[in-house]
Amino acid sequence: MSTPAHTSPSTRLARISGEPLDVAAHEAAVDDAHMGAAITFVGRVRDHDPDAATAVVALEYSSHPDAEKALNGLIDEAVGDTGALVAASHRIGRLEVGDVAIVVSVAAAHRGEAYEVSRALVEAIKHRLPIWKRQIEADGTTAWKGLGG
Repeated sequence: MSTPAHTSPSTRLARISGEPLDVAAHEAAVDDAHMGAAITFVGRVRDHDPDAATAVVALEYSSHPDAEKALNGLIDEAVGDTGALVAASHRIGRLEVGDVAIVVSVAAAHRGEAYEVSRALVEAIKHRLPIWKRQIEADGTTAWKGLGG
């Protein structure tokens, strides 16, 4: 998907991608000598789910056409007036167990701000970003999970 025309100065990268996510590129995007703390959250596809009867073998993610615009808005909300820098991406398409589904890198003046912005953004992405997933189990069972799933 294309990068939205408007991004805030805090947003260094905001992408919905069908390609594998590059963790190092996210970390590099927020690398700034003025920031005293930098953290990265990586969410991967796991082989189990509390609702699954058998092992999870894959997830298939799909997104709304405006998902990147929504991601930019979620970043702005999470950053607020902290001055933090953010690089965040979510992958779409079929992902196998172990594949990276989401990367959020945050740099801030202080570690507390970096942690707070990261956690707020990850939670907002999970519950409000218009991305849906279809969970595929080893026995062929599938289940759609909506926002927050």
